[in-house]
Amino acid sequence: MTSVVRFPIGPFRKYEHNPIMTPQGETWEAKDLFNPTAVVRDEKVYMLYRAEDNTGPGAWNGTSRIGLAVSEDGIHFERYPDPVLVPTEPYELPGGCEDPRITQVGDTYYLTYTAFDGDGAYLCLATSNDLFHWTKHGILFSTWTGGMNKVWSKSGAILPQPLDGRYVMYFGDTNIWVAYSEDLIHWTPDPQPVITPSAHPDDFDSALVEPGPQPILTDEGILLIYNAARMVTEADDPAQGKMRYSAGQVLFDKDCPSQVLRRTKLPFFVPGTADEIVGQVDNVVFVEGLVSYRDSYYLYYGMADSKIGVAIYEP
Repeated sequence: MTSVVRFPIGPFRKYEHNPIMTPQGETWEAKDLFNPTAVVRDEKVYMLYRAEDNTGPGAWNGTSRIGLAVSEDGIHFERYPDPVLVPTEPYELPGGCEDPRITQVGDTYYLTYTAFDGDGAYLCLATSNDLFHWTKHGILFSTWTGGMNKVWSKSGAILPQPLDGRYVMYFGDTNIWVAYSEDLIHWTPDPQPVITPSAHPDDFDSALVEPGPQPILTDEGILLIYNAARMVTEADDPAQGKMRYSAGQVLFDKDCPSQVLRRTKLPFFVPGTADEIVGQVDNVVFVEGLVSYRDSYYLYYGMADSKIGVAIYEP
């Protein structure tokens, strides 16, 4: 089934009372809250989000865990007290479990997340039937370097519908690659990236590109929202950070998921509020969750890697 959404999707209106979730307590979600992904279940929106504590070593001083919250209106969320995915493996420590993205296929939820051991980033997969209990399937690409001198893979966004018997996942940061699977567990990546940063330094996506929420299958093709960044220029305030994150959109061919049909020249989503400009990482809006809910689309995003906001598109 394809969506009636047209490329590019939007416009999205930021909720006027953002942020909708902020750090709380003194334990696992005390420091920062960001990287939200979401899915609709039983007519409610369930959000999985990344939370950091204050116990990790190094400059960031935070170990990441994945929490769960539920909403009956897509805006006001009630959090469950304990994280649903915690670092247990050597390759998940001390950084933790980061950057979740969720896709539902049948009765199973597929959650990609990044494990960070303090040196390398590893794209991992976990599955669940209830969103609370997760089975980890380990590192997806144990030898993938992405052009670096060490194993490094992140940010997997899975299309829920199979195409010609294969599932499609876009993944990576700096560049975006595509991988294919017949069972949603074992994935084979193509060696060449499907999207690279713009060659023009002033463009919003000239420093890096990275998948956002799960792709959408439309009549026109596969629509992927992607995160992007550019280096700060002299026209910007250098005090606001070294890079500015925003979001764009790209349309891939359904018959050849590595082929780009259209790509936005300008960002459709940019930092603008105080909570998006100043935080753990300044000048950041980072989108990872998108759901169709009650005749609208809800886009969930991190605000300066510190808080969570939502933007709404009403077709």
